[in-house]
Amino acid sequence: MLVVAAILAGMVWSRLAYWQVFEHGKLAMQAQAQYRELVELPALRGAIFDRNLTQLVVNTTVYSAFISPDQVASADRDRVATGLASVLGVDKANVMTTLASKSKFAYVQRRLPKAKADQLRALKLPGVGLQEETQRAYLPGIASGTTLAANLLGFVDWSGKGNYGLEEKYQQVLAGTPGYISSYRDLANREIVLGSHTHQDPINGQDLVLSVDANIQYAAEQALADGVKRDNAESGSVLIMDPNTGGIVAWADYPSYNANDFNHTDSALFKDSVAGTVYEPGSVMKVVTLSGAINAGAIAPNTVINDPGVISVGGYRIYDWDRRNHGNVDYTSVLAHSWNVGAIKAMQAEGHAAFYNNLQAFGLTKPSGIDVGGESCLLPPAAEKMSDSQYATASFGQGIDVNMVQMLAAINVVANGGKYAPPHVVERVGTHINPLLLQPQRQAISPDTAAKMTEMMKQVVQKGSGWTSRIKGFELNQAGKTGTSQIPVNGQYTQDVWTSFVGFLPAQHPKFTMLVVIRKPHYPGSDGDWTLNDGYMTAEPIWKTIAQSIVVDWHITPDPH
Repeated sequence: MLVVAAILAGMVWSRLAYWQVFEHGKLAMQAQAQYRELVELPALRGAIFDRNLTQLVVNTTVYSAFISPDQVASADRDRVATGLASVLGVDKANVMTTLASKSKFAYVQRRLPKAKADQLRALKLPGVGLQEETQRAYLPGIASGTTLAANLLGFVDWSGKGNYGLEEKYQQVLAGTPGYISSYRDLANREIVLGSHTHQDPINGQDLVLSVDANIQYAAEQALADGVKRDNAESGSVLIMDPNTGGIVAWADYPSYNANDFNHTDSALFKDSVAGTVYEPGSVMKVVTLSGAINAGAIAPNTVINDPGVISVGGYRIYDWDRRNHGNVDYTSVLAHSWNVGAIKAMQAEGHAAFYNNLQAFGLTKPSGIDVGGESCLLPPAAEKMSDSQYATASFGQGIDVNMVQMLAAINVVANGGKYAPPHVVERVGTHINPLLLQPQRQAISPDTAAKMTEMMKQVVQKGSGWTSRIKGFELNQAGKTGTSQIPVNGQYTQDVWTSFVGFLPAQHPKFTMLVVIRKPHYPGSDGDWTLNDGYMTAEPIWKTIAQSIVVDWHITPDPH
């Protein structure tokens, strides 16, 4: 008996030791959870400002109405349902069903303005409460259905998470870190005085200061919307850059959306077309090709070649856009009139390896690294894997894919004296300067090559396809280049095109570099002829309208030199 008693006692003491020693922490936490109250203290999301400290995004207080059905007596249900229906416009029958469920909590309507919340408070309905919430508010755009720079900024969903654009890319720094209050309460919801009590203040999110100019952004969106409608196009985009810093001045898409009403928006509109899609840039690429060949010493602006209007490369016959024999022409004329054969001959004179290295120098063989969420890239094959025909078509911008940020940053090399300025949108995070601004700009081509290409691009405007972009007072000091490229579908080029125009002004001391891209224009009278949907007919007039706004707003005057 003593042995049995000893064994039983040992088992009891073993279990007691197990629960009191080994499981003590777990049991203590479970006990605390029954009485502990943890209240989150939300952090204030950082604001977003333009370069002039105009606030593009603000935080506003809204209210969500809820009911606790188990706290509403049967006799009060009709009054509660009637009051909610009259103020909020909700269905009374649905509210009655919710009240009959006797659940503890149910939202009636989310995100009410203060006026509605005040009306509801005045009714003093039993079991009805209001929950304060913070909501992002974005500036109105060019129409009631849009907000300014929606595709650049993105939006914040109801959970506080940034979606798309800057709101997504800078979610961590904008959101901050929530704090909390932790205490213990008894079953009557009274605080237990002797219980531990902790408090952690929230760390508010940091503000962003952008390189964007809100006035120019608005002008770009207006001109783009008008132009896309005039061109009967599928869509269009505009990107404007500060030539010296790489800072983005405006970033516009059309069609766009209302970030204040994201939950009622077709999600297809959320995707940004500037950095989020790729296209074949067409003849805008000739600026890169000829710059590289000049920089390598393979050609000069006055080098004369024979252009019969067609050339055979790798078993393919490749034509100039007009299919005409142009005879002996120099490279300034090749660029001004956008002849493909001349671009191919410049690439061949430079050589495949040097041409590919030039693409790398202009930033076209890797993502731009722009500080906006969702950059899309389709990079070219390795140099040794490209065929002769691929090199040929790439020289004039077909069969090579870029996004608009990559392409504008590449053209900006010419505007910036041969240096590649890393593209970016954010200038400061809180009090800290964006590290991209502190990086030394690499020399992609020599200053002399950039100066020669600038003179060639001036001739595009003065004597070539850029004539519809001319700004009064700057006719002799404006640089540009058109682009038109056929859109492939299932490996076959169609009659639909991308059209574009890129340029900078003033040519000698540029204040901005701008790229306009129009997708699938059907210009009135073109009747399916893609040559009539050229960049000078569709993209150039949009560029000109925006450039005129910048000249006026920034007080840009013609360079006397």
